[in-house]
Amino acid sequence: MNKTLIALSTLTAMTSFSLSAQQTPADINEAGFYVGGNYGYLRVEGEDDFDDDKDVWQGIAGYKFNTWVAVEGSYIDFGDYGSSVAGAETDGYTLALKGIVPVVGSLSAYAKLGQLWSETDYRLAGYTTSEDDESLFVGAGLSYALSTNLLVNAEYVVYDTELDADSAFDDIDDTDFETDLKQASIGIEYRF
Repeated sequence: MNKTLIALSTLTAMTSFSLSAQQTPADINEAGFYVGGNYGYLRVEGEDDFDDDKDVWQGIAGYKFNTWVAVEGSYIDFGDYGSSVAGAETDGYTLALKGIVPVVGSLSAYAKLGQLWSETDYRLAGYTTSEDDESLFVGAGLSYALSTNLLVNAEYVVYDTELDADSAFDDIDDTDFETDLKQASIGIEYRF
């Protein structure tokens, strides 16, 4: 998966630079709604042998106010991670403010700051439970306009997610751990 993501990111970058001599579409920076999707690599880093690498899927909807600012929401499926003894499955919704800076031609850079509302289903030694959580996240990426309506992007996002198993399993001692989710993904965006 990691090699595939690197190859696709490299291809996107090469395409972006080879096509950067083209004129920017006249209305690429206009306001409007957009939808999209990302697929990528998720690194789960935590304590108590809770590290894992997984695929991540994300559906996106947003509104671009002008050249510089957009608001974006998404649904994310972080998948199932952990071991056969202790594991979790997380999905959630996000809302973010997105700042956009045109770089050259059809290439733009962006940064996001937002909130993740997630639900995690825990498994520990045959017991299961779920817990809701709220977490902040930051991200940055590059976007390239293939046409006025179709863009490709590559981004990296870090979710500062604290998954507290102690509150999920009140009768088990010493199960506190903190988990950060790090997502590298590529995707497409369609503007209306």
